[in-house]
Amino acid sequence: MIHEVHDPRLKQIFVTDVKVDRELAFANVYVSAVEGTARSKDVLAGLESASGFLRKILASKVELRAFPKLKFHWDPTPENADHIEKILAGLKDKK
Repeated sequence: MIHEVHDPRLKQIFVTDVKVDRELAFANVYVSAVEGTARSKDVLAGLESASGFLRKILASKVELRAFPKLKFHWDPTPENADHIEKILAGLKDKK
């Protein structure tokens, strides 16, 4: 899906989770990037800019009566997990 968007702000990003409300009105899409939070504002701006296009592409691939509006959110989980792993590795090295 994201491969079809040519916005440089959307290079090397990952969808980490999607939560759709019961009425299928909104899909909360959680994303992260290889470089981390430093790019979060650019990535979210790029996704907002491309949201209509992305919604159209997804609607053509997923058969629903009405396709939800996409809302994008930054997911810090991958960065937090990396940080925790570094702390644990540091503790292991001290033994």
